[in-house]
Amino acid sequence: MSERSERTKGKRAAPELPDPLAPLVDAHTHLDACGATDAESTAVIVDRAAAVGVGQVVTVADDLAAAQWAVQAANWDRRVFAAVALHPTRANALDDATKAELERLAADPRVVAIGETGLDYYWPGKLEGCADIEDQVEGFRWHIDLAKRLRKPLMIHNREADHDLLTVLLDEGAPETVIFHCFSSDANMAMSCVAEGYLLSFSGTVSFKNAHELREAAKVVPDDQILVETDAPYLTPHPFRGAPNEPYCLPYTARALAELREQDPVELAKITTANARRIYGI
Repeated sequence: MSERSERTKGKRAAPELPDPLAPLVDAHTHLDACGATDAESTAVIVDRAAAVGVGQVVTVADDLAAAQWAVQAANWDRRVFAAVALHPTRANALDDATKAELERLAADPRVVAIGETGLDYYWPGKLEGCADIEDQVEGFRWHIDLAKRLRKPLMIHNREADHDLLTVLLDEGAPETVIFHCFSSDANMAMSCVAEGYLLSFSGTVSFKNAHELREAAKVVPDDQILVETDAPYLTPHPFRGAPNEPYCLPYTARALAELREQDPVELAKITTANARRIYGI
């Protein structure tokens, strides 16, 4: 089976390799969900990314098993770093034993952020077993405290919860570094986050022509507060929407974001990479 065939999943074929754009850091991806299972398969995905300029990736957990795997992956390959947390929709699984294990994992030097955590108001009532709002808020508060205790960035998932999420951050006192992963709100929310010193990370959704409010938001973020990510295998950039995503697709998003912001793609790549390396300490 060819490499191309191996990367073909679902209804659409995997995107072609983009023209290289370097340097780039994928600030948020899910290597396990992209098909990585061991050191060899992890290296294949990271090698493919490196071939187009994506030299480092942060693989992110959304449950305890994924957190354990992410830390392993970050220790298999020096180009991989980890973030650990329970996704807000899974906050109802945050018992004492899980907290203890997350604290142990988060202390690993290869873990560069606590995430993804936050609030998700879309899924309650739609997804079986989804944590209710009260559990999500409680879990979010615990992750904020963990990030502050370990002095690591807080990586936020926010879906339809702008006001409440900012309120919890204000109430708890935000960690020194806060990253809004896959920023998906409007320019007003972007400016509120910028004013607090938070970083906004943009995924393939910023390339969607119908994402008008998000695209306006991307224009107001200062250079020193912007990141790029894939959130792979999800949110594949235009014109490959619906196809499987991988870290190698990041140049498509970076170029779309640069065009939107009227910046040179190489310059924006350097800016986002410097930001990622600064905040993650990589």
